[in-house]
Order: sequence, then C-alpha cells, then structure tokens
Amino acid sequence: MKKLSKSQTRNHGKFWPTVRALIWEKAQQLYQEEQARTMGTDYKGITATHKELRESGYFYIAKLIVLRNLYLEKKNELSQNPQQK
Repeated sequence: MKKLSKSQTRNHGKFWPTVRALIWEKAQQLYQEEQARTMGTDYKGITATHKELRESGYFYIAKLIVLRNLYLEKKNELSQNPQQK
C-alpha cells in the first residue's frame, strides 16, 4: 500500500487556493500587458509558463497587487458594516 504524502492528505483551505489562482491570473495579465506594450505590432499573445512568471518577477508583483486589493475590499466591507466582524 502506497503511503500518501502530507500534502496529499492535508485538507486544503479556502483562502490560499482561491488567492493563488487570482495571483497567477494577474501575473499572466501583467506579462501580457508588458508584451503588448513593448512588442507593438509584433505582439502575438503568447502566454508565459509559471516558471517564467516567477523568474521574471510578475508573480511577486501580482501577489502584492492581489493581496492589497483583497485587504482593501475587506477593509471597505468592515467600514460599511462596523457591527459585523
């Protein structure tokens, strides 16, 4: 019988899997925008791999943007409904 690794048996949360998908989407968007801006008429809409997005820094920038946006959404939500937490 094959033993499962810790990551295979662990229950995944709701926050990070969702946020991670948003981060990859934003990183790809940033990459595409940069390619379109720098390549002009030669732009072909090629998507980058996860490795390329990480190495070029798009993942890190996207992570900051996504987490900041989520924080601001939550902050605005709490300021509109101060009695709920």
